This record gives sequence, structure tokens and C-alpha cells, in this order.
Amino acid sequence: MKNKGLEEEKYLQCPIEFTMDKIVGKRKLVILWHIYDKKVIRYGELKNSVYKISHKMLSDHLKELVNDGIISKKIYPEIPPKVEYSLTKFGETLIPIMDILCKWGIDNQK
Repeated sequence: MKNKGLEEEKYLQCPIEFTMDKIVGKRKLVILWHIYDKKVIRYGELKNSVYKISHKMLSDHLKELVNDGIISKKIYPEIPPKVEYSLTKFGETLIPIMDILCKWGIDNQK
């Protein structure tokens, strides 16, 4: 049991492990890109913007991103419910990384 604690401690000390834990998921970076692009985006618009994403995957990724403090979720008390997502200040620190990934994609997409 003691070794498991040491493994977890090593994991928590690795900045790449920490970063990957927060942003890697089948579509997390794409979701973040669309939120960043729109500044504020509703769930339905986000669902339509992310290519081939299921409701479950989008919902799960959004919950993880909210729990990690990367995005915020605002629910309006109306019927039908209106839900909006935006980057938090913490999430905005990922913008330079996303910009670099976008530039790489533009430069290498043929």
C-alpha cells in the first residue's frame, strides 16, 4: 500500500501528467477550442459544433472541465433550461497552448 502513495506522489509532481490529466480526453481540447472561440456558448451550439460527439461524451467532458475549474457553467432558471459555458481565468491560461496547436494544424493540414 505504501508504494501506491509514492506512485501517486510522483504522478502529482510531474507537470506533464498534471496537464494531460486536465485536458486530454477524446474531444476535450476541441470542446475548449469552441468555447474559447465563442467566449460564451450554449450546450446545443457546442453539441452541433463538435464533430461526431455523443451527448454522453460531451456531458462527461463538460462535467470534468467544470470540476477541474477550466470552464464555468451558468444555468438560467427558465424552461427549457438555458445553460452556457465559458472559460474561467484558469481555463484562459490554456489559450496559448491551443493557439500553438491550431497553428500547427493549419501549417500541416493538407
